[in-house]
Amino acid sequence: MPPLTFPQSRRLKTPAEFDRCYGRKMSAADGVLIVYAGENGLAHPRLGCSVSKKVGGAVVRNRYKRLFREAFRRLQHDLPQGVDFVVIPRPAKNGPPPQAAVTASLAKLARQAATKLLASGGPP
Repeated sequence: MPPLTFPQSRRLKTPAEFDRCYGRKMSAADGVLIVYAGENGLAHPRLGCSVSKKVGGAVVRNRYKRLFREAFRRLQHDLPQGVDFVVIPRPAKNGPPPQAAVTASLAKLARQAATKLLASGGPP
C-alpha cells in the first residue's frame, strides 16, 4: 500500500499555480465544495485550498483547510494523476461539514473536473 502522506510536493503554493487552475475554467461543484482542475505535467495530483472570509473566522477557515488536506491525503492515490485541484468550500450555516462528506465530495468532484479537462484536450 502506498504511503498516505501529504508532502510539500503535493501542494499548490504560488499564486501562478492557482491562477493556472482557475484559468482552465474546468470545475465541478455540489453543495459542499467547488473543485477547479488544471494540468500539472507531474506524475501525481496536487492540492490547493482557497477559503475566503465569507465562510467564517480564522478558526473556521483553518478547520476547512484541515478537512480538505485530510480528504486529499486519503484519496491522493485514487485521484486522476497529473492534475492540480483547487478546492473551495460552499458556505454552510452550521459550520464545516463532517469529514466523510468532504471526502466523498472531493472524490466525486475531482473525477468530474478531471473528466472535463480530458474532454477539452488536456492530459489528466
